Amino acid sequence: MTGQAIDAVGIGNAIVDVLSQADDAFLDAQGLPKGAMTLIDAARAEELYAAMGAGIEMSGGSAANTMAGLASLGGQGAFIGKVRNDQLGGIFRHDIRANGLVFETPAATQGLPTARCLIFVTPDAQRTMNTFLGASIDLGPEDLDAEIIAGAKITYLEGYLWDAPPAKAAFVKAAQIAHEAGRRVALTLSDPFCVERHRDSFLELVEAHVDILFANETEICALYQAAGFDAALQQVRGHCEVAVLTRGDKGAVICAGEEIHVVDAQAVTRVVDTTGAGDLYAAGFLYGYTRGRSLFDCGQIGAIAAAEVISHFGARPEADLAALVEKRLGRT
Repeated sequence: MTGQAIDAVGIGNAIVDVLSQADDAFLDAQGLPKGAMTLIDAARAEELYAAMGAGIEMSGGSAANTMAGLASLGGQGAFIGKVRNDQLGGIFRHDIRANGLVFETPAATQGLPTARCLIFVTPDAQRTMNTFLGASIDLGPEDLDAEIIAGAKITYLEGYLWDAPPAKAAFVKAAQIAHEAGRRVALTLSDPFCVERHRDSFLELVEAHVDILFANETEICALYQAAGFDAALQQVRGHCEVAVLTRGDKGAVICAGEEIHVVDAQAVTRVVDTTGAGDLYAAGFLYGYTRGRSLFDCGQIGAIAAAEVISHFGARPEADLAALVEKRLGRT
């Protein structure tokens, strides 16, 4: 519990990211589908870790990245996720708190080890993720901090966590707590393969519990089995309060009822690593939203945050995002 005012609390997989550079030949040799997120078991995690080159280890996970971006912008974030009381669990807890986030979820004392994601970044900046979910899948309703959720302006749910039944129950309970307190609930669809695994239950979740939906073009088309982006856009408009649909270098479309905004992507001198682009876009949008900014402004802040994170290696901002927003928009 905390006495601090929380802008947003993220609920997701508590993962330690290990990032390393690789080429297409390595991916082919390891049988890794380029640009996708593949779930792996403990044995495969050890095998890939042994094969990868020198890496960078840091706390990660989609919702955790979003909350770190929110903090960089000057917002107050919190995170709920499960780690084990092991070395990687200690790394995660220290790192996420060092980012200024509230993280109070007790560590598991038995069961699977802390989750890790082995990320291979190719020269074209595509990231191929191999995730061992470990202890993170044990997050359940009993791990929720009702006081933080009820006090947060937005509860942000990570689609990747939807695989495990206890997490499904935790998401629904968190949404109920948030709505009973008059707060908003956001969901990121996370990955097209995730959407394809859980299309029906995702549709039910969006319809019954979600106010703000984040998705990229591929994910929203997969959710509605639409032939193209425009068809998917028309379908999502009536199913949640706000839909934030990102389209890579084509920018984003944000819709709320009859209100539609097209927001250009921010120019980037060189794209180094696309890891975390969607996570940071969500961070910027949520930061603006919790401060009452217009939907267009929220999209611009999201685009600035996403452009910063793809300009370097890793899924966390390196520059002061608040200063970037001030410079480009003239105000925060």
